[in-house]
Amino acid sequence: MRRSLPPITCRVSDTLIARGHHGLIVTVPESAVGPVETAEAMEVAPGALVQAQVFLLADEPILLLVSAAHRVDTARTGARLDGELIPAPPHLAVKYTGQLPGSIAPVGHPANLPTWVDSMLAGFGELLAAGGCPGTVFRTSYSELLRITAGLSLEME
Repeated sequence: MRRSLPPITCRVSDTLIARGHHGLIVTVPESAVGPVETAEAMEVAPGALVQAQVFLLADEPILLLVSAAHRVDTARTGARLDGELIPAPPHLAVKYTGQLPGSIAPVGHPANLPTWVDSMLAGFGELLAAGGCPGTVFRTSYSELLRITAGLSLEME
């Protein structure tokens, strides 16, 4: 039996295709309840999981695409971006992306957000990013992630 993807995930797929990606979004096994299990089920290193997080930089929303292997050092990363960096509250993350925190895709938002990509992700041949809804992901590479998001590389530790 074929399952349809939610409209949000279809929008992410359409955006990926429009930007030259194959657009294939898959569901992870139901047994994959956390990052480690997801990485194992999808056969990638846990650090190759891309977490899309909304932050406020001088009160303006930005998107950081971060390796699941670490947390954003807000003081250092904010200094690199020349401003105070604070995590956006969940309701603002939803407002700016149209997606729930924890399943935010790097693309497919109502408006493009300025995006920075964790330079640590460059160490992995294949990355796995959320597809816009819980339990959905797509495969990409570091260079492709930079291209499809118009993102800039940044050290975030």
